[in-house]
Amino acid sequence: MTSIVGIGSIPESWPVQRAKWLMNRERRSINSSDRVVTAFRDGTVTLRANRRLSGFTEALQEIGYQGIRKGDLVVHSMDGFAGAIGISDSNGKASPVVHAYTPTSQADLRYYAYLIRQMALNGHITSLAKGIRERSTAFDSAMLANLVLPVPPLTEQRRIADFLDAETRRIDKLLQARWRQKSLLVEHTNQRISELATGVAKYKNIYNTGSPWIPNLPEGWKLLPLKRRWTVIDCKHRTPTYLDHGIPVISPGDIKPGRLDLSRAHRFVSESDYRDLADDLRRPRKGDIVYSRNASVGIAAYVDTAARFTMGQDVCRITSVDQDQLFLSFVLNVVVQGEIESLQIGSTFTRINIATLLGLGIPCPPPSEQRNIALQMDEVSHRGDDLQRKLDRQLEVLAERRQALITAAVTGQFDVSTASGRGVTE
Repeated sequence: MTSIVGIGSIPESWPVQRAKWLMNRERRSINSSDRVVTAFRDGTVTLRANRRLSGFTEALQEIGYQGIRKGDLVVHSMDGFAGAIGISDSNGKASPVVHAYTPTSQADLRYYAYLIRQMALNGHITSLAKGIRERSTAFDSAMLANLVLPVPPLTEQRRIADFLDAETRRIDKLLQARWRQKSLLVEHTNQRISELATGVAKYKNIYNTGSPWIPNLPEGWKLLPLKRRWTVIDCKHRTPTYLDHGIPVISPGDIKPGRLDLSRAHRFVSESDYRDLADDLRRPRKGDIVYSRNASVGIAAYVDTAARFTMGQDVCRITSVDQDQLFLSFVLNVVVQGEIESLQIGSTFTRINIATLLGLGIPCPPPSEQRNIALQMDEVSHRGDDLQRKLDRQLEVLAERRQALITAAVTGQFDVSTASGRGVTE
């Protein structure tokens, strides 16, 4: 076996070449009808319109744009380190940071797309870039040209590419099915929690509230502004000196739906700063809710720990003396999320202010019923979380085995002409 840096061992019968002898850089002019082609980090190279139209930076003047043709090997010089390398399925145009290549007589570019993308995902491209210029991850044409690559016989390259096209397509279908299952699970869990929080699953005597967000509630329940039953305490204070350890400071990005996890905190303060920051009102207690007003807007976490911590900017504390806080945390995370999201439409700064929070309509069953309902919602949530963890594990295993299959195939670790791939991926 022969060893190549960034690839590993390959059969001794395979020669090696620098990439510049295997592919030619293309610099085509563009046509007026060409649409933008994008190289995505999942290895797909396609028309931008095939994925989505929003979220991209649009060039006012397409200076330096070049023509891309179906079958080109396309490398995104800035995102290539993260996997934005693949074969274009479309004709179009791309910005100057994207490079297009056609093969020489020695190369099937599908094989080299799999191979070079693996080198990027295993960190080799990043290591080369950092060796040239500090903190750079640019995968430019000169760097690609100098990569030392194996050169299996052309017929073998085609067999490997055909095999991987079929097997990765099969695995991708399984991945899509698991993602769909996860989406349906979340939808079902949230629907069940909403039914419990609004009483529509249990009670028959329902009245119309007049609210577009929570239109129906059982008789005896009320739809009240949050401020009628709960107290919201905002956190406004000076910026302290943050430390690597000490008393945790909860920021908006640290808050995830459910119960508060202090291990997510990435900023800490000293004992003296904690005393200055956390006066009696701003000191969350067990049974309170911490609520994100920025970043992950509208996310509530129930505090079920007596451990000390304080709140950073744009985090507030929600408390009550006679209402069930766990019940409210589910309502905030699930039931009123549609209303919160509607308030952000058209806004360039995703943030909810205190006045808006205080005005949110909250379903209020009699206090004597809230704890029982909250425990039922908690049970539904735990079941959903357990199933999500199992699906997440399946997604991880499929993704890992997909990568292992590609690595084994492109480095000649097995004969693809007699393999199905199923022994590697199942």
